[in-house]
Amino acid sequence: MPRFSLRPSDGAFYKLFTDSAQNLVKGADLLIELALPEADVASVSERLVELEHDSDQLTHETYNKINSSFITPFDRADIYELGSTLDDVMDHMEAAGTLVYLYGLTALPALPREMHELIDVLHQQATLTADAMPRLRSMKDLSDYWIECNRLENEGDRAYRMLLVRLFSGEYDALTVLKLKEVADELEAACDAFEHVAHTVETIAVKES
Repeated sequence: MPRFSLRPSDGAFYKLFTDSAQNLVKGADLLIELALPEADVASVSERLVELEHDSDQLTHETYNKINSSFITPFDRADIYELGSTLDDVMDHMEAAGTLVYLYGLTALPALPREMHELIDVLHQQATLTADAMPRLRSMKDLSDYWIECNRLENEGDRAYRMLLVRLFSGEYDALTVLKLKEVADELEAACDAFEHVAHTVETIAVKES
């Protein structure tokens, strides 16, 4: 006899989460492009802003879907939290890219190596998250995702601390230090937000198991 379920089967929420996570990969790609020599900084910054607006729209669609659905695939508060934390990541990515552009930091001979390392961690987290979101439907094979995402967050913390050491080493003038640190803070916040996404997924998986 088939198991009876009150869970909806249209898959709309899963698609919204997957689309939001794929936007984060695009955002991380743009941060990598922004950090390259001879990058078209204005163009990259504009595309990041457009991507952030697209992510905002997906978040609003998620909230509207929660409010209009009688039955949801899992707890409404968890759906709201997951949509919100995915959006937080994009907000921090866009802020970092916009600050690099507005502060003219690409005029430096090169951005600090540790900043490149932090962006690389973000790209790994974004790819990992995008790969995991479609698996929410089955709630299977997700533990490796949140374990690795947490490990990457620790790696990002180490890169951030080493970046601060370099910024305060005397290599840069005081104004440049302030500008670079503001960008670094946004990148580190994006790493933290990815970890919050992973924790939310873990909470959902535990509740649904």
